[in-house]
Amino acid sequence: MHKRLWTEPYPRHVIFKWLLTAFIGGNVNAGGFMACKRFVTHATGFYTLFGIDAAASDWRLGISMLSVPMYFLFGVMIAAYFTDAAITRGGQPRFGLVMGSVAALLAVAALGGYFELFGLFGSSFHLEDDYLLLIVLSIASGLANSAVTTASGAVVRATHMTGLTTDLGIGVMRALFGYARSPLKAKEFYRNWLRLGALAAFALGSLVGAILFGLVQYLGFLLPSLIAAYVGNVGVRAVQVAVDGHTTVAQSPETGKTPT
Repeated sequence: MHKRLWTEPYPRHVIFKWLLTAFIGGNVNAGGFMACKRFVTHATGFYTLFGIDAAASDWRLGISMLSVPMYFLFGVMIAAYFTDAAITRGGQPRFGLVMGSVAALLAVAALGGYFELFGLFGSSFHLEDDYLLLIVLSIASGLANSAVTTASGAVVRATHMTGLTTDLGIGVMRALFGYARSPLKAKEFYRNWLRLGALAAFALGSLVGAILFGLVQYLGFLLPSLIAAYVGNVGVRAVQVAVDGHTTVAQSPETGKTPT
């Protein structure tokens, strides 16, 4: 059960930060694909690429693709240590540190590409040139997705939309046909709107990214870097207030008790 730092309906400024993080996810995913022909903010494609490369007996490339999700996992675990695990221990989550790290990594991607540390922008994938870029973007994506998942109680995701689309489909059926009580229906409809908002933010981020990266290439990663810095610097204060007890911590819908 994911802990929620706020009761529903969530504060608007908090929702805005979550949607900005989903925007970052779409933006970075578009940039990664345009840079080296790899979607970079989720793990699914890399597992598939491993199978394709292994079937072609290109084990070096296949193992390399299989390793990329481990960097995403590393980012998730680091963020969870400073956020989810901190909350579980009764401490203060450090969302600002996590999102600041996202901002720094995306700035590395922008400047590294500008100073030709990676492959030529828009060229086919070359392991020697582009693997470092995959590492940087995957860690950043893991950090961001873990942070927003913890902050929203898993209502919103930031970097991949498959799970969120599944949650939306289940939520629609739950709201229409599962709940008999009106308050529970209203709550599920509310969460579905949040899920739709995250999907729209990710799509908008992809659109803006496609335009921006087409114009400035690697320097396009500076936009999501600045947004991540904004989310971490401004959004963290509201989170700390919530954890300090000035904002009510949500009760578990299963038990009716405050999570510990």
